[in-house]
Amino acid sequence: MVELDAITVFSSRVALQEPAGTFAAPVSALRFEPQVDVQARGFAEGQADVSIRGGTFENTGFAVGALPIYDPQTGHYSAELPVSPYLLGAPEVRVGAEQAAAGFNATAGGVAYGWRPIRTGGTVSGGFGSDELVRGELYTGFLAAEKVAGFAVGGDVSLAASGGDGTLTGADHDFGRGNARVQLANAVSQTDVFAGYQAKNFAWPNLYAARNKTTGLRDERERLQTQLFLVNNRTEFGSDGDYVQAGAYYRGNRDHYAIPVFGYNAHHETVVRGAAIEGRHALFGSTALLHNAGVVADELESTALTFGPFSSRTQVYGTLQGEQTVDLAEESELLFTGGARLDGSDRDASEVSPLASIGWRRTGALLRRLYISYAESTQLPTYQALNAAPGGLFGGDPALARATAANHELGVELGAGAWSAQAAGFYRAQDNLLDYVYDPSNPASARKATTVDLDTWGAELFVRRSWEAFDLFAGYTFLDKDDTYTGDTVASFYALNYAEHRLTAGAIARLGAGFELRIDNEYRHQAENSLRRFGRDNIDTALGLFYRVPGSKGLTLSAQVDNLWDTAYEEVPLVPAARHSWSMGAAYAW
Repeated sequence: MVELDAITVFSSRVALQEPAGTFAAPVSALRFEPQVDVQARGFAEGQADVSIRGGTFENTGFAVGALPIYDPQTGHYSAELPVSPYLLGAPEVRVGAEQAAAGFNATAGGVAYGWRPIRTGGTVSGGFGSDELVRGELYTGFLAAEKVAGFAVGGDVSLAASGGDGTLTGADHDFGRGNARVQLANAVSQTDVFAGYQAKNFAWPNLYAARNKTTGLRDERERLQTQLFLVNNRTEFGSDGDYVQAGAYYRGNRDHYAIPVFGYNAHHETVVRGAAIEGRHALFGSTALLHNAGVVADELESTALTFGPFSSRTQVYGTLQGEQTVDLAEESELLFTGGARLDGSDRDASEVSPLASIGWRRTGALLRRLYISYAESTQLPTYQALNAAPGGLFGGDPALARATAANHELGVELGAGAWSAQAAGFYRAQDNLLDYVYDPSNPASARKATTVDLDTWGAELFVRRSWEAFDLFAGYTFLDKDDTYTGDTVASFYALNYAEHRLTAGAIARLGAGFELRIDNEYRHQAENSLRRFGRDNIDTALGLFYRVPGSKGLTLSAQVDNLWDTAYEEVPLVPAARHSWSMGAAYAW
């Protein structure tokens, strides 16, 4: 039996692995991730827009194994992954040339997950908290003692539920999630067959439909039911990083969104089917071939999004790159990578995008890696933009074009002993970027889809240092954009909702006698936005104290606080913030 620690680590770049207000979802570990800006409506596990390097929620992709998990209706639901973090590896943030080569329909960045190996063991937890919060979760895994045809056979199950009244009036939630997985694995291959279902019923004032600063708080409610079925295999070859990974999936998402005061009552159902393959193969000597390809087909049925020219779409993509390694003196090498990406659709013209990078790396030295890259990528708009009528509450435009982005990046990685650091500077030029804007000349509309050309300059830094009793990590991001389309009247909800300066800092302190303190902090100075209330600066702190009970092996007690300072900062303009919340709980691992 392999024992599971009660404080399971879902990401090593943040301190707190779970929120105070519900059970953990894949998005939970991204809340204080230095390279990711989670812009929540209420709390992140309810509804969250995920932004990377100043992109919008539409520009961020998600992948599990070889498969891009995609929502065609709107990027608001891209983070709806009905998978327990107990089943997944740590999130990998993809940017620049890597995202352009391996991502799908996302021009700013992506978050990728792998599947954790199954072990015999499990954990059960429960808790209560402010605003009538009650939550519970069970994870258990089993690995058969006997192998079948050389493969270890395992299975695991996860069940989770939570409910509460929320930190604001009209902000209750009722969540449930169930997962089951079968895994076949040996020393070089792992196959996962997964089924997941998640149901979320939640409300939040001004969830989507607030128009301007004079709009009062209105009740809005959303019910989401998400299904995900997939199979994924990864097989590795030799010790040089060669592998093949392939899979297929089905995702269904049903959405019931209501605004009682407007009599607005919309039902949407999207279905996505996809298959993909990726890999790396050494051809001869120091030359290798990198590739990926896939197809994603979607369908939409909606009572509201019926204006557009079509309700189904099939997209195909493929990337082919060559990789050449040149050995240098002093255990260093140069790595040249170049190729092209093809994106096609049965509804739009195809696009070919070039990719290129040059890297220098060295083992056993302070300076570990230097690289420079250039990559182009493209993206089609979602149905919320295409199929909504030009007028009305959420205005669309069926003639929106394919967006393109060109990303230039220069980066460095350093390390010595127990500390490491990464830094990068980048410039991204975007054409036909999809944004949603508010125009006071059309007061009946909350926002309207439009395309703009926008350039983004940025820099990011992450540093980590570990000692026997402490782990410290910090990140900093600088962003600047050339806004030429809003002015004094028209306001941007998403593309210009970014932090000019964002600093994250976390710590884990092992205090002894079974106690452990974990803290995550974020300071941001937000770009000026005429829709924003309550200022541009904010400090957000989440704090947790954990106690491993002596004499009760596997038992941990915990107390957590989110929004420690009870700030009213709006992560999305006009959407009220989640206020201070706390919870207490117990977990037992075996």
